[in-house]
Amino acid sequence: MPTNITMPQMGFDMTEGTIAAWLKKEGDMVTRGEPIAEIETDKTTIQIEAFASGVLRKIIAQPGQRVPVGEVIAIIADPSEAIDEPIARAATPQPESSVLPQPAESVATSVVVSGVVPEGSERIVATPVAKRIAQEHGIDLRLVKGSGPEGRITKADVEAFLASMPKAAPAPPAPAVAPVAAPAPAALPPQPQPEPVPVVGIKQPLSRMRQTIAARMAASKQQVPHFYITVSVEMDAALALREQINAALKSEGVKVSINDMVIRAAALALRRFPNLNASFMNDGIQMHDHINIGVAVSVPDGLVTVTVRDADTKSLKQISQEMTALAARAREGKMLPSDYGGQTFTISNLGMYGVDNFIAIVNQPDAAILAVATAQPMPVVREGQIVIRTMMNLTLSGDHRVTDGAEAAQFLNEIKRLLENPWGLVL
Repeated sequence: MPTNITMPQMGFDMTEGTIAAWLKKEGDMVTRGEPIAEIETDKTTIQIEAFASGVLRKIIAQPGQRVPVGEVIAIIADPSEAIDEPIARAATPQPESSVLPQPAESVATSVVVSGVVPEGSERIVATPVAKRIAQEHGIDLRLVKGSGPEGRITKADVEAFLASMPKAAPAPPAPAVAPVAAPAPAALPPQPQPEPVPVVGIKQPLSRMRQTIAARMAASKQQVPHFYITVSVEMDAALALREQINAALKSEGVKVSINDMVIRAAALALRRFPNLNASFMNDGIQMHDHINIGVAVSVPDGLVTVTVRDADTKSLKQISQEMTALAARAREGKMLPSDYGGQTFTISNLGMYGVDNFIAIVNQPDAAILAVATAQPMPVVREGQIVIRTMMNLTLSGDHRVTDGAEAAQFLNEIKRLLENPWGLVL
């Protein structure tokens, strides 16, 4: 029977998505699980997969359309099956911040929506990063040749176009004029000096991702009563074990990171402290059945949170492989619907930037977020002696409506215990 492909909900706060591009065309055979379209959300661009195998009989939502969650965007069916075709929606324009400037000499009118430029029968598709760079430099994307799938314009394409643009020739020097003796001017009375003119910079429009980050972070700080706890963790044993693990897994191309070890430690600690794996609701506290660790990943336009599901049941090797794939898809704008959303606890790691300590804003609806700083050698006192140890600061930001300082401190010290006795992470 025919299968409707609907706009998926990726994250509890997603209400609509934009069709960025179709990877298949009407009449193509598709296999269940095969990527068939790219969807742009407020946070990133993701690929959606076919819900069933068959023929892509009808594409209902066209590139550039914003479609509510749950609405039909395409139909898959056997070639001989009759299908009921829903009425196609009119394209909904994007906010002004996503419209790219067009050159003054352009005669034809074109509208840029989520990196797709409709113009007659021509359709130009660009990645979000390519679109942003084009917007910053006032480039008409119709002039750029795309090297991606189906002519998709990538960041490299726009940068290559920029490099090929001719540089403005310098103005010729003014011709030399023989000096002419002139009488000395009469002395003038002192004139009042004008007020200095303030320098005004360029105002960059907010991307949809930055708008979402701004709205969510402001709402969290306003609605969630935050409290903060910091502990210092001695990481020498964890680093030594990590070196042994990576040596053993080198032939498989697996490299466990400190962040992978923190994910595993936090997941195991959440088993003992389920209140930290909960969410505040207006009518009570929702206790979650699964331990899904969200991890903040930096992307060109901001950051997204990818999700390691059931992290407490996965080994360090599995967590490392999954995080490598999740982070790569996030940075390439090829996330899958299962890659984010549904997290029950979040980790934000800035250790790779040499940060000594920081606090993070609770990622609603989580009860807490863990901020991970850099691991670095420091002098510490052990048995009355000053010695050098590799120390790392962990700071927990908690929602005081769900938990309190004493419980959160115990939870944080359990993570500390697991990292300082790291064999518990692999046994």
